[in-house]
Amino acid sequence: MKRILTLVTILFVWMKLSAGDDFCGIRNTSFQAGESITFNVFYSVIGVYINAGAATFNTTLEKLNNKTVYHVVGDGKSNSSYDWIFKVRDRYETYFDTTNMQPLKFIRNIDEGGYKKYENVTFNQQTNTAITTAGIFKVPGCVQDVLSSIYYARNINFDNYQVNDKIPFSMFLDNEVYSLYIRYMGKETVKTKYGKFRAIKFKPLLVKGTIFSGGEKMVVWVSDDANHIPLRIESPIAVGTIKVDMMQYSNLRYPLSSLISWNR
Repeated sequence: MKRILTLVTILFVWMKLSAGDDFCGIRNTSFQAGESITFNVFYSVIGVYINAGAATFNTTLEKLNNKTVYHVVGDGKSNSSYDWIFKVRDRYETYFDTTNMQPLKFIRNIDEGGYKKYENVTFNQQTNTAITTAGIFKVPGCVQDVLSSIYYARNINFDNYQVNDKIPFSMFLDNEVYSLYIRYMGKETVKTKYGKFRAIKFKPLLVKGTIFSGGEKMVVWVSDDANHIPLRIESPIAVGTIKVDMMQYSNLRYPLSSLISWNR
């Protein structure tokens, strides 16, 4: 249950972001303002999955310092019936430039089982720095935050990759730069709580922490259509396993043509 929204965000990243890369400054063709996507988080210890929480991502078009930006808000929470076990109330926000998809501001406000943290980051694209309450940090060109990464990465053309290719990326979180990668696993059909989809599959390299052991144990599927929306995550955790399924969407830029059939 812990860090439900962090799970949904950080583990959906699948792109190159190193300085000088061709993806630097990519233009958005996959999503639009007004889009909303909701995910359910299912948890299992003995093979039976229970609905433990949910996360919703909403996208709007706004102005920040006279610049047109996408403002994405991700809200994650545990279901009220499980709050007595581990209460989660997380909110993540990112503001990124519509012209080059680079983050300008990132906010994290979390309450996870009584552990509370607030983080506010301002990115300076000209100086390649990230400014937080802890100081000024040098970051690579085209670095992303955990939330902007999802929307930037949705514009990747996976037809340019071969199965087992590693795709590196850089991400700034908790005053640190993480150099990670995802391993492209090809395309396949996946059946989720929502329905059956044609999907793109990959395994992200995880940083070892309190929940995940690190390595490539997690599997992620995204829609094999022009939207590239996340469909499912599966992963073992410290105790048990989790599944995160897309359950609801509205105002997608394109029809969800990867959907083969709904669950009835």
